[in-house]
Amino acid sequence: MARVFDGERLLDGITVVLVEDGRIAGVAPGPAAPDGWPTRDLPDGTLLPGLIDAHVHLCADSGPGALDRLTGYTREQLEDTIEASLEAHLAAGVTTVRDLGDYRDAVPAWRSKGRPGLPSVVAAGAPITSVGGHCWSMGGEAQGADGLREAVRRRAERGADIVKIMASGGVLTPGTDTMSPQFTDDELKAAVDEAHALGLPITAHAHALAAVRQALDAGVDGIEHCTCLTPAGVQLDDALLAALAESEIVVCATLGSDPGVVVPPQIVAMAERAGITEAVLQEAVARLHRGGVRLVAGSDAGIGPAKPHGLLPATLEEYVRSGLPATSVLAAATSVAADACGVGDRKGRIRPGYEADLLVVDGDPTRDITAAGSPLAVYLAGQPAS
Repeated sequence: MARVFDGERLLDGITVVLVEDGRIAGVAPGPAAPDGWPTRDLPDGTLLPGLIDAHVHLCADSGPGALDRLTGYTREQLEDTIEASLEAHLAAGVTTVRDLGDYRDAVPAWRSKGRPGLPSVVAAGAPITSVGGHCWSMGGEAQGADGLREAVRRRAERGADIVKIMASGGVLTPGTDTMSPQFTDDELKAAVDEAHALGLPITAHAHALAAVRQALDAGVDGIEHCTCLTPAGVQLDDALLAALAESEIVVCATLGSDPGVVVPPQIVAMAERAGITEAVLQEAVARLHRGGVRLVAGSDAGIGPAKPHGLLPATLEEYVRSGLPATSVLAAATSVAADACGVGDRKGRIRPGYEADLLVVDGDPTRDITAAGSPLAVYLAGQPAS
C-alpha cells in the first residue's frame, strides 16, 4: 500500500496494517509484513477505514416518490429494498450507515435477523414528526409533550440506537413549512429529555433557522441539514456558529447528488421557493466548517433519483468543492462520523483492536478527493466484501 489514512491523518511512510480475527491487530512500519502473515499489496492504493454514511434511508429505493411509495410496500418488499440499498453502499466503500428514517421501524426489525456480509446499520426507526408533518406517512406522528415522550420510548423499545425528530418541515412533503418549527419548545424539549433519560442520542431535521435555534436550545445531539432558512434567505450569524461549536452538536449537511440525474423542474422549483440551492448549501457548509462546528458526511440516500444509495463519494466531493480540506472531509466520513454514530470505540479508525472494516482506493484521496470514489477493495471484519 502506498499510503494509509487512519481516520484522522495520513500516516508517515509506508505502513503495514495487520488483521487477525476480524480486527486490526497492529499497525507496523513497512514495507514488509512480519513472517508468516499473508499479505495483499496494492502499490498505488490508499488504505483507510471503511466509509460511514451518517444519513441514509434504506427503505427508500431512490426512485421517483420513493418516500411516498413506502406505504404500499409489504414487509418482504421493505426487507428486499433495505438489502439492495446496503449492497449499493458497500460497493461504494461504505461499511457503516446511519439510517435516519424508515417506514414503521422496519430497519431495526430487519437488523434483528442478522443478515451477514452487509454494512453495519445504526438505526433510528420511523422519524418522529408532527401530525401531518414532514414524512408523516412513515408512521411517526406525535403531538403534545406526553405524546413525544411516548414516541421516544416506543423507539427505544423497538431497538433504535438514535432518535430522529423532524424539527421543521421539509421540501418533499407538500403542505409543510421549511421556514418554521413543527413542535413547540416544550414538545421538543420533552423528546430530548426522554431520549437522554433512556441513554439515546437525538438528532433533529432542521431547515428553518427558528428550528435550528430551537433544537440547539433543547439540547439535541445532532442537526441534519442545518440550512438556517428564513423568508429573507439563509441567516447563519457568528453568534449561532459559536453556539453550535461550543455545544459540540454534530451537523450533517447532506450535500451531494448524482450529476447524471436531471432533477424534475417541480422539485427544483420547490427547493428554490424554500431558499435551497446548491450555492446556498455549499456556503453554509463552508461557514460551519470555518466556525469550528463538527461536521459529518451523510448523503440522504434513497429519497429520490438524484440521491441513490452509494452516493457518499459525491457527498465528499461536494464538501471539498465547498472549501473544506480533503483530510477534514475524510475524517467526517470515518472517525468523526463513527463518534457521531456511537461506534467510535470500534469503527472509523485504523487502530489496534478496532474492527477491520477497511477500504482501499486508487490514488491519494487527501490530494484528490475523487479517488475516494474508486474502490479497489472493501473489507468487512477483515474479509473481502463480495
